[in-house]
Amino acid sequence: MLELLTLVATILLPPLGVAMKKGLGSDFWINLILTLLFFVPGLIHAVYVNYVAGGNARLT
Repeated sequence: MLELLTLVATILLPPLGVAMKKGLGSDFWINLILTLLFFVPGLIHAVYVNYVAGGNARLT
């Protein structure tokens, strides 16, 4: 259930999805900047960080 919630958050608010999966580290800040500049690069980065380069470990 948490994985589904993370996926929905990643699609609707990419920084929230990254924060849920990875914490408030450098990935979150990079994603926040990308999302504020343009939504699509933030979305692509969030999907990449959460599901491609992945790992389930929270880094905080």
